[in-house]
Amino acid sequence: MSVANITREAVAKVIVYSTLLCPFCHRAKALLRKKGVAFTEIDVGMDAEKRAEMTKLAHGKHTVPQIFIGETHVGGCDDLHALDSEGKLDSILARS
Repeated sequence: MSVANITREAVAKVIVYSTLLCPFCHRAKALLRKKGVAFTEIDVGMDAEKRAEMTKLAHGKHTVPQIFIGETHVGGCDDLHALDSEGKLDSILARS
C-alpha cells in the first residue's frame, strides 16, 4: 500500500449505502478500491431503518448507492465518477 493510500484511509471517512445486487454500487465501490480508499458499507436492502437513515442524510434521495465522504454527500455512482473525471475526487478525499 502506498503512502498516499495510507493517508487517504486515515483522513477520509467514507460511507457507502448500498444493496447487494446493485451494479452501480459495485461500480462505485470498485472506484474507491482502485484509489485505495477504505470505506464503510451499509447494506440497506433489507433494513428499512438504515434506508430511512440514508434517505434523510441524502436529503430525500432514496436510490443506491448514496456516498458520503466525511460530512460531504457526494451522491451516487455517476456523481462519484464525475468527480473523479473532473479531478475533484482526490481533493475531496484529502480534505475530509
